[in-house]
Amino acid sequence: MRQVTGLSSINPLAGIEQKVATIFGARVVKVIIDDKNPETAKAFKNFGEWSTIGCIFFNSLNNPNPNKSFSTNNFARPLFPNMSAVPLENEIVYIMSLPNSRIQSDVNDVSFYYFQSINIWGSTHHNGIPDPINGNSAPESQRQDYVETEAGNVRRVTDGGTEIELGSTFEEKLEVRNMLPYEGDYIYQGRWGNTIRLGSTVTNAAIPNTWSSTGENGDPIMILKNGQHDEDTDPWIPQVEDINTDLSSIYLTSTQTLPIDVASKNYSSYFSPPTSTDEFDSEQVVINSGRILFNSKSDNILLSSFDTINLNSLNSVNIDTPKTVIQSKEIYLGDKYATEPVILGDTFLADIKALCQKLTSLCSSLQTPMSVYPPVSANPTLPLYASSLSSQAQKIMNKIDKYKSKVSKSK
Repeated sequence: MRQVTGLSSINPLAGIEQKVATIFGARVVKVIIDDKNPETAKAFKNFGEWSTIGCIFFNSLNNPNPNKSFSTNNFARPLFPNMSAVPLENEIVYIMSLPNSRIQSDVNDVSFYYFQSINIWGSTHHNGIPDPINGNSAPESQRQDYVETEAGNVRRVTDGGTEIELGSTFEEKLEVRNMLPYEGDYIYQGRWGNTIRLGSTVTNAAIPNTWSSTGENGDPIMILKNGQHDEDTDPWIPQVEDINTDLSSIYLTSTQTLPIDVASKNYSSYFSPPTSTDEFDSEQVVINSGRILFNSKSDNILLSSFDTINLNSLNSVNIDTPKTVIQSKEIYLGDKYATEPVILGDTFLADIKALCQKLTSLCSSLQTPMSVYPPVSANPTLPLYASSLSSQAQKIMNKIDKYKSKVSKSK
């Protein structure tokens, strides 16, 4: 006889009614996103204040209510605590009745929870549809659009707007495109052309991409993109990422080459330059945007490389800091072929200064007028200055090789 174990072996407690979660479709009437909106300010306070952020009021599709009301009968919280996919007004969601925070005192007490917007239009931008009950039916210019979509066609808005109430601040952008998937891809899409693709190399794809010219099918790649590029095709046609024309993107590759147009390709400081950016076919992380800022607010920025670190710019490399410290066995300034050692300035100048002082004294002594011409006796100071000058000159000659830096070479 098989013994039942696990949760199946637990008998329901007496008095607890076993219910199946009720699931039904509903239209989003209002979304609570802050405490400022005058329409939802009272509901914000009555339903839990900041815990209501992301909650919605809905209108059941099966039993629609033409009057807009905010009550517990049409209030729903997000189903998941760790993922926020806040719907827009007039989008369709499905609602579930599940246990709430009063489960310890009454396990039969339930509340409503919503999952996420239903993909009515096949659009990542929005899936709102007019509410005919409240007189928001589509205008004549859009009715054919909705009829075609209901028949299974792709929604094709061509007159610049859909005239659907979607919220207080949401502005419809008809040019926002979906991402084109490849077999096996996981794609997470925002409403504004911001996407994450967990994909792979796809050779010989019917619609090619820019990262599959090397490697094998299934080699992983991850692409994070914010802001899509412009295309001449109709806006309902899905798009594939373009590292050169998308606004900002990060690529994490494995075997792929990326046809990125770098701003500067000058590697003349190298004897053996690194592999070209559009030929490198091993794992790498590429960040491409109009501007890149690295800021460390409390500690260091550390750049570490197995081979070299290249700073490449069309204009200049600027360093603004109270102190610059470079510790290296060799430093070449001006050219990789630099051979002239840099002079140790303080030591050299101190010795040259002493030599010049002695030359000055000698010259001064030589210029002292003689009392009798021709002179009766020699100038007594000349031998002293000559001896001192000779000693100083010999000192510089002995140290001549030590003035040169053994590290820094210049040209």
